[in-house]
Amino acid sequence: MLFAVHPKNPEPRKIHTIVEYLKAGGVVVCPTDTVYAFVCSAHNVRAIEQVAKLKGAKPNKAELSLICKDLSQLSLYARAIDTASFRIMKHALPGPYTFIVPASTEIPKLFKNNRHTVGIRVPDHPIPLAIVAELGHALVVASVHDPDKVVDYTTDPELIDDHIGHQVDLVIDGGIGGLEGSTVIDLTQGAPVVLREGKGPIDGLL
Repeated sequence: MLFAVHPKNPEPRKIHTIVEYLKAGGVVVCPTDTVYAFVCSAHNVRAIEQVAKLKGAKPNKAELSLICKDLSQLSLYARAIDTASFRIMKHALPGPYTFIVPASTEIPKLFKNNRHTVGIRVPDHPIPLAIVAELGHALVVASVHDPDKVVDYTTDPELIDDHIGHQVDLVIDGGIGGLEGSTVIDLTQGAPVVLREGKGPIDGLL
């Protein structure tokens, strides 16, 4: 179902409706500051399994990340972040970056695996940030498109709804999305390592 939300000033009643779907174990397609993405509550294992299935993988194999509302919320899901790494994230976020950080003990519970790292996002987009704030905890997130195969229907919410709307609870219409994914930076190796260059610029950050 296509569900229009203002991209710059999300209507609180609409955000509340979306959060009710997520609390009930729903999966929603949501705009971010990069591409449209599948999102679900990080506290619902069955919904996480559904997101992984939509990506064609098992939860312990799927490249799933978390959307947090800010760096303070991130601390629940990450541990032992050094001062240099925190400074990089503080400078970059909110923004089009995914940071790979050491995972807290919460992550194996969520993803049913022994992952020692987790990808964290704080997107510069009012809709996902409003959803996380209302929900009270992180969202699990996975981009709608395959990183190696970007097609037109991943940018237009109406076309997304036509193609995969029957597989999710809601497709949020927040306008045309982007084609470029987030820049992925690994902060678990001592020095930061760029795993994928995307929308987020590297110059001046590292």
